[in-house]
Amino acid sequence: MEKEYPVIAVDEPDWETIGGGIHNFNIQQAGENHHQRLCYVIQGPEEEVLGGVIAEVYWNWLYIDLMFVKEDYRGQGYGRRLLNTIENKARELGARNVFLDTFSFQAPEFYKKYGYQVFGELEGFPDGHQRYYLTKTL
Repeated sequence: MEKEYPVIAVDEPDWETIGGGIHNFNIQQAGENHHQRLCYVIQGPEEEVLGGVIAEVYWNWLYIDLMFVKEDYRGQGYGRRLLNTIENKARELGARNVFLDTFSFQAPEFYKKYGYQVFGELEGFPDGHQRYYLTKTL
């Protein structure tokens, strides 16, 4: 019989054991991921950040984690420029596809306008809204 070890809550996660463990397992199963973190921002005249995008490229996929443009600067092409920039950089790094998620109150129509297609949806997340998962071939 296996010894039962306790499951405990911790304030500081052991990122090396958990993240490093799954990272090593994934590489054993699927090969080196060639992970690259990417971040681009749009700077205003005073070098303030007006918006930006944070993403990762691994296993020839681009994952757009976060993209945001301050409200006063929306509708002026900054989102499109950020999206084009991150997609182009991902292509340079060998990415052939992209995926992301967004909520119904965020930007699903924005991404659809640029060729993204919904491949998954969680209804009622959060209550009264949906979370969409979108993808596109680069």
